[in-house]
Amino acid sequence: MGQAQAQGSPLMGGQVSTSSSCQHLCCTNADWMSQLCPRLWDVPLHHLSIPGSHDTMTYCLNKKSPISQKESQLLQLLSKVLPCITCPLVFKWSVTQVLNITEQLDVGVRYLDLRVAHMAGGSEKNLHFVHMVYTTALVEVVILACRNFEGMTEDLHEYLVSCIKIIFGDMLCPRGEVPTLRQLWACGHQVVVSYEDEGSVSRHRELWPSIPYWWGNKVKTSDLIQYLEFKKSVGRPDQLFVAGINLTENLLYVLTHPAESLQRMTLPRLPCLEAWVREQCPGPGSRCTNIIAGDFIGADDFVSNVIRLNDKLLRC
Repeated sequence: MGQAQAQGSPLMGGQVSTSSSCQHLCCTNADWMSQLCPRLWDVPLHHLSIPGSHDTMTYCLNKKSPISQKESQLLQLLSKVLPCITCPLVFKWSVTQVLNITEQLDVGVRYLDLRVAHMAGGSEKNLHFVHMVYTTALVEVVILACRNFEGMTEDLHEYLVSCIKIIFGDMLCPRGEVPTLRQLWACGHQVVVSYEDEGSVSRHRELWPSIPYWWGNKVKTSDLIQYLEFKKSVGRPDQLFVAGINLTENLLYVLTHPAESLQRMTLPRLPCLEAWVREQCPGPGSRCTNIIAGDFIGADDFVSNVIRLNDKLLRC
């Protein structure tokens, strides 16, 4: 019946690569939730500051990964006519992470942005990303955002949900009021699953509604920050939500920077984005942030900076 795999944008599938750059962060952030001041264990998750990764599984991509069916017909045609040119070009603008899921969890990421696609032609349904998440620390809480589904029928949704329920079992937090860490630990819950398919959410109490993601779709750092500040001025949702500090290329930028990649575009701009992150404050206020997700986890102090924002709650 094909495969259900992690989807990157706009490539899908691929080969895992790892990095050793996260060793220091692993030592400091691997169990950061349990190391918070106990006062913060009574703060609802949507009022805490939680680090996340944008498009978590794109480290799996390679130059032979097929183009997503959601991309333009022109891009899909070029990938068939000129695959030796098109696929490598798309690849270098699609990879947003270098660390694999286990490494991301070890450095402190607690929100995983999982894109799921059904790939026709395979011999089985492959949900390997779910098994990798299962290896996380014993007392930490992880938020899994399953979204941007592609080619998923109702039967495939049911299969995916059943696998999630079998693997995580009683660790799944049922839908309801946003819990605190203390409440989750008292019930033995460690996994919150948000699911973008409304029909599936209505059928399964273990699934939470889709978590809003503030995606700026901007090339310039200043434009992205302006977008995020505008969203804050409108007011935060009264639920879990994500502020994405991920930059996004456009066709003009790609054509005028043929030697660049998403990584080469992003890394020099991280200090400016990090400065914005350090200015944020979690909590219930209308301008407060919650989950902050970024690209190329481990390349800087992003995760630690997001975690340290929780100290501001102790000053209230």
